[in-house]
Amino acid sequence: MVFAQLTGRESLSEIVLCLNAVSHHLYHAGIRSTLTKSNLALANNRRHWKIFYDYAQVLIRQATPLYRNDPSELDVDGCVYALDSTTIDLCLSLFPWAHFRKTKSAVKMHTIINLQGKIPDFILISTGKMHDVNAMDHITWEAGCWYVMDRGYLDFDRLYLIHQSQSWFVTRSKKNTKYRRVYSRKVDKSKGLVCDQKVRLAGKKYPELIRRIKYIDPETGKRLVFLTNNMTVSSETITKLYKNRWHVELFFKWIKQHLHVKSFYGRSDNAVRSQLWISVCVYLLMAILKKRLELPQTLNEILQILSVTPFEKMPISSVFFAKTTQIEPCDNPNQLTLFDL
Repeated sequence: MVFAQLTGRESLSEIVLCLNAVSHHLYHAGIRSTLTKSNLALANNRRHWKIFYDYAQVLIRQATPLYRNDPSELDVDGCVYALDSTTIDLCLSLFPWAHFRKTKSAVKMHTIINLQGKIPDFILISTGKMHDVNAMDHITWEAGCWYVMDRGYLDFDRLYLIHQSQSWFVTRSKKNTKYRRVYSRKVDKSKGLVCDQKVRLAGKKYPELIRRIKYIDPETGKRLVFLTNNMTVSSETITKLYKNRWHVELFFKWIKQHLHVKSFYGRSDNAVRSQLWISVCVYLLMAILKKRLELPQTLNEILQILSVTPFEKMPISSVFFAKTTQIEPCDNPNQLTLFDL
């Protein structure tokens, strides 16, 4: 399945065809029996997806420290995480167990990205019907860390749990959020800030004061209202934190564009979850490889190189640092000249 992700195979038939073409390499890759489409399909259905989930957790623990010292434009203490989800559409007739709407099925990837290195720290795969706020019940909030999310996660009971965990959150307010202003700070309106207030929310779901910041994006002119439980950092920092939330969207975009996650090799729940977790493992392996070998290439370039060298018997560093060979001109080539220049 990793071979399929690296080389962009579209089906089990393509995987079997390509691997059998290099059958003399398969024993060294750990494949010691006859490779057939039915064998792969059986493994997809019976080999539990938690195997790949557990391996992803190991890779996350290896990748996170490698990016800990990367420079960041966010001047805050503690890790900064962005929380969001992406929906992967499925055919209702082929995936009835993932029923989402009247005419289609879907699965969701609820994801927390560590903004330092863009490494996923938490992923929950669910059916499309699961609301985003329900994913918050599966998250262990780290004290002293920041969690940035959009207004789809605006649930004051759950936000108060983040506050009680001594973590910070930044989210957007909704138009119908009722509050009473308690205190206002002076703001620099030349930077797009309209107001910076401490407010008390109506009801008892969030009993503490909460900070409300209104901001006009100078690029789009859009008016945004942020809510946070941090009362000390500057309002400009809060706006930067929310702006960097889009890195989780870029992670989803990269996964969907460069790995095989929009169509599946199997139709069962186990096959879909396995394929998604394997794609996450491939992303993490490339991120680890980039840091450990100090590669100048982007993750996309690393993927393209690996796609044509999966069975090469050579040091992996030489694949990425190979020098371009100069071809010497030949006065008497064996090949006929096709074009007169």
